[in-house]
Amino acid sequence: MQVVTDQIRNFLQYIAVQFIEFPAEAQLKVTELGPKRLRFKLVLRQSDVALLIGRNGFSASAIRGVLKSVSEREDVNVSLQIHSHEEEAEMQARDPRH
Repeated sequence: MQVVTDQIRNFLQYIAVQFIEFPAEAQLKVTELGPKRLRFKLVLRQSDVALLIGRNGFSASAIRGVLKSVSEREDVNVSLQIHSHEEEAEMQARDPRH
């Protein structure tokens, strides 16, 4: 499972840097939700969130499509969340487990 996690992490880091303006402020968090279930969370500057999601969500949808291909091949369930630092702080305040 660690090999798949590392592959996806490297892919997301590479892709995110291509889209965003402030990569030094980006955080990629990985949570293992259960056996063969992973959640990746990109936490970015608000302006970078819009850039990564893209017009009408097309960029984020394409990234998730690639993740789905990899995850199906490896028999792993993968989800991707994209948040701003402010949204992440708000979610942490509401639910520290998030």
